[in-house]
Amino acid sequence: MIRHVVLDTGPLVAYLREQDIHHQWTVDQLKQMQLPLLTCEAVISESCYLLRDHPPAIERIHSYLAEGVVRISFELAAQRDRVFSLMHSYRSVPMSLADACLVGLLESLPDGHIFTLDRDFTIYRQHGRRQIPLITPER
Repeated sequence: MIRHVVLDTGPLVAYLREQDIHHQWTVDQLKQMQLPLLTCEAVISESCYLLRDHPPAIERIHSYLAEGVVRISFELAAQRDRVFSLMHSYRSVPMSLADACLVGLLESLPDGHIFTLDRDFTIYRQHGRRQIPLITPER
């Protein structure tokens, strides 16, 4: 069982939207994960925006945060320079603020994996050169 799972927007939205193509895969993966799932405020913001037409899903995000199922474990103010350095380095991709925050969060965890549907994480590197361990569907 992976100890530190860093949650991206895609799996959170897929889990909460049953008609999503990745819903069942996400449900199956979550059964194997140790809680809490770690994330950043940018992921919560993106998820709430994508689910804006589905108020019960936004209420569930609120519950997950209140109950500690999902924990915001990243402070942008403290990691501002690293986050914007990553965004600059990957500007040709381009790297979103949420993705840069997740890489920054991962860099603070010795054994973390990013739980994502986003293939851009196969391009990004942590600490400059290290491949990012991913939990992502096979394609």
